[in-house]
Amino acid sequence: MRGRGRLVSTIQAIMATLSGLVVIFSCKDVVHDRHWIAREYIWIVVSYMTYDIYVMYLCYWHKSQEKGPAGGNYSWKILQSFLQKERLMVTHHLFILFVLTPVATHLRGELGDFFVGCIFTAELSTPFVSLGKILIQVKMQDSLLHKINGILILVTFFLCRILLFPYMYWAYGRQMNLPIYEVPFRIPLHCNVANAFLIAPQIYWFVLICRKAMRLYSSSPAPDRMR
Repeated sequence: MRGRGRLVSTIQAIMATLSGLVVIFSCKDVVHDRHWIAREYIWIVVSYMTYDIYVMYLCYWHKSQEKGPAGGNYSWKILQSFLQKERLMVTHHLFILFVLTPVATHLRGELGDFFVGCIFTAELSTPFVSLGKILIQVKMQDSLLHKINGILILVTFFLCRILLFPYMYWAYGRQMNLPIYEVPFRIPLHCNVANAFLIAPQIYWFVLICRKAMRLYSSSPAPDRMR
């Protein structure tokens, strides 16, 4: 189940990244230009986020069963424990499903396909995260490949999940002839709020990745628990 889930995550990440790049390079006007991928790929994202929550729960359930039955195959106790352990990831997925999806499909009207494409590219680091987990499972956490993959995780995560947000503000400012520091005060408040909700968990996860990288490159690898 875990291997299948990682394969689906990797395929989706590649598709999302390529779709995002197509939209970004196609939209010269970052506010008004349209591209059909920015509208249609949203539904693949919705399907994937729903699937990923389900797979996370199934993996957690199987792990709990290995430690001994917990009073029912899919007990409420296991579900509560899962939601507590994965609360940040589940909250992140639900925010995308119930807040960003309506915004991207209806509330934004015909504006901002460029920025939707930018958000799609945030998935670029996912294949490297999945590869890292696979290498640990096959006992290759001390290999050169694992260390190189760790560098790629750091670089892609920083570029596409952290630096992505200043880049979007810069792109808007360039078109509107505004310095980047003025952009937050010239766009709707809900745009700033949505970006804050999106980048906050990314910063947290990036700190975790940096800590794991420090352990890895100090020759003291630890089991990777990040999803």
